[in-house]
Amino acid sequence: MAAATPRRQPTLDEVAERAGVSRSAASRVINKAPHVSRATRDAVDRAVKEMGYRPNRTARALATRQTGFVALAISHDQPELFADPFFAQIIAGVSAALEDTDLHLLLCLASSGRGRSRLTNLLHTRGVDGIMLMALHGDDPLTRIVRQAGLPTVYGGRPLHGEPEFYVDSDNIGGARLATEHLIGLGRTRIVTITGQLATDVGVARHRGYREAMIMAGLTPYGMEEGDFTEAGGAAMMSRLLTRHPDLDAVFAANDNMAAGALRVLGEAGRAVPADVAVVGFDNLGIAERTDPPLTTIHQSIQALGTEMTRMLVGLIAGQERTPLILPTRLIVRGSAV
Repeated sequence: MAAATPRRQPTLDEVAERAGVSRSAASRVINKAPHVSRATRDAVDRAVKEMGYRPNRTARALATRQTGFVALAISHDQPELFADPFFAQIIAGVSAALEDTDLHLLLCLASSGRGRSRLTNLLHTRGVDGIMLMALHGDDPLTRIVRQAGLPTVYGGRPLHGEPEFYVDSDNIGGARLATEHLIGLGRTRIVTITGQLATDVGVARHRGYREAMIMAGLTPYGMEEGDFTEAGGAAMMSRLLTRHPDLDAVFAANDNMAAGALRVLGEAGRAVPADVAVVGFDNLGIAERTDPPLTTIHQSIQALGTEMTRMLVGLIAGQERTPLILPTRLIVRGSAV
C-alpha cells in the first residue's frame, strides 16, 4: 500500500482569504497583537481552527517584537513648556486615547542637538512602536530623523515645508479669517495682527487667514509684528504696533497668551477695550476668561487634537487605513470685541 501523502499546511494568505481579511490583519490576530477589532479576531480564529493552521514560530517571534511604547516628540527644550496650558491639554488628550490601549507614552523634548541625538538613538533601536511630532520649526531636523526611522508617524499640525502623509491639524487659516471678519463686522478697519513665529506652519497659516479676510473685505493689511506665542512677546509687539500705528482700532493676536499681553499694554497706554481697540485671540485657553475684559477668541479643541493624533497613530501601528484630519474652529465672543 502506498504511503499517504502528507497534508500540506495552509498558508497565512489562505487563512486571511478564508477569514475575509487582509494578510496583515490575519498576522496581527495570530501574533496576538493589540488594537484588532473583535470581529476580525473572531473571523481569523475561526479560519485558523477550521484549516488547522500552525504559525511558524520564528516568524511569530519576529512579528511580535513590539515595545508597547509610543513617543510624543516636541521640538522644544525649555522648562516652561510644562507650564504652557496648550501642551498640557495636548498631553491630556494623548493620555486619554492611550487609556484604551496597552501602549505607554514617552515624552521627548528634542530641539537641541542632545535632544535630537537621544531621539535618534531611541528610533534607531526601535525603542517605540510609533511617534507623534509637534511644534516643528522651519526645516526641522526632526522631520528627517523620523522619516529615516521608517516608523508609523503622525504630525500634530503640519511642518512648514511639505505635507506629511498623516497629520491632525486645526483649521488655522479658517479660524484666523473668522477672527478678522468678526473685527471687520464691528466696523474696524485699521486692524493689526501679532503673528506667531513665522518659522512655524501655524504662525504662517494664521497670518494668511488675517490677510485673506482683510483683502476680501477691500482693506489693506494694516500692520504686523511677529510674536513668539508668549504673553511677554505679545506685550512687546503690541508696544511696537502702538508706536508705528497709533490710530489702530483692532488687534488680532495669533494666540491667547499674546492677546493677553496686548490687552495689558493697551490698558497701560490708556486705550479702552473694546471702545478704542477691539482684540481677538486664538485657542480659547483658560487665560481668555481671566483677562480684563474677557477675551473674544477662536476656539480650537486642543485636547481633541492630542486624542485624534493618538488614535491615528494607534491605527497605523495596527496596519489600518488612515487619512489626514482637520479639526474645526469657531468664534467665542466675549467682552474684548463686541
